[in-house]
Amino acid sequence: MGIGRRGFLGLGLAVGSAAAEAIARHDGMLGGPSETIQGALPWRDGMADPPPVEGAASFLNAAEMAFISAAVDRLIPPDSTGPSATQADVPTFLDRQLAGAYGQGDHFYLGGPWPKGEPSQGYQARLAPAQFYRTAIADIEEFVGHANHGKAFKDLQGDAQDKLLKQLESGDLKLPRVDSKAWFTLFLQNVLEGYFSDPIYGGNR
Repeated sequence: MGIGRRGFLGLGLAVGSAAAEAIARHDGMLGGPSETIQGALPWRDGMADPPPVEGAASFLNAAEMAFISAAVDRLIPPDSTGPSATQADVPTFLDRQLAGAYGQGDHFYLGGPWPKGEPSQGYQARLAPAQFYRTAIADIEEFVGHANHGKAFKDLQGDAQDKLLKQLESGDLKLPRVDSKAWFTLFLQNVLEGYFSDPIYGGNR
């Protein structure tokens, strides 16, 4: 049976009235009460990761953060085109990444065996990134301390820091527990990610 124009319009009004009534009874998209949020974002324990505390490290200890802060500013110093890596808060980005799933190697195969891979194969270490960072930084600081009367990397002059970073980049500086070139490659990649990332992740301020 066909339906005329008048009947179609009447049906539309009926459907529209029913929808309006349903919307009036509905408190929100998921049925919850409407709520106005002001100030900090709400968070409930067990429902999501806790919001980061501004200025507090999640993974890196004070000595590791001092190394990272000094090193990233040698890679991206301030100039007329933009801020330095620390001014962009890259250390905070790195700290949060190492504290999370990335740092734990969530998307890495870590089961071995571990023959030395080709550069094109990417990350090939047996350590998760957080362990890789912690081990490499400790080895670097031990080397710096022995060669510079107990000084830390952050205490070296800028050109001495640059020289050591170049030795890591080339692999000429042999670290006892990790491949220095592989670590520097990962470090540089992470620094660039932090500098250009969405600020929600802690960098690119």
